[in-house]
Amino acid sequence: MVAFQEKRAWVFMIVSVIGYVVYAVVVLRRVDGGWGDTPYIAVMLWTIGAAIVAAIALEMVVAATAGKDDGPQMDQRDREIARFGEQVGQSFVVIGGVTAMGLAMLEVPHFWIANAVYLAFFLSAVLGSVARIAAYRRGLPW
Repeated sequence: MVAFQEKRAWVFMIVSVIGYVVYAVVVLRRVDGGWGDTPYIAVMLWTIGAAIVAAIALEMVVAATAGKDDGPQMDQRDREIARFGEQVGQSFVVIGGVTAMGLAMLEVPHFWIANAVYLAFFLSAVLGSVARIAAYRRGLPW
């Protein structure tokens, strides 16, 4: 039986991957000439917003279909796994922030800075979720 919190990690990971892939495909189709001139802002905002709405809706479905013994309550193990996943994911947020700061200092176009931050958030979400799922399946690494 899959724990409720593990199901949430799966939802978060799948929605993140789909959202980022949709964003990348749409932006790549819009490239015409220079990358810095590619319209990306509306697509980025829409895919992020849609991913948030989809994640909330899917988590509601997961919660509604959970058995009475498998609800959203968290025990000590769930909290430790959540903390582990957050630590793994946050490292990519830091890397993205440092990368964006470096790009800004080099005065590169906003396109690259925004995409570096979005990629960092995507990697944070996916790798944090993978870490949670692995911890549920194999146990914590300590």
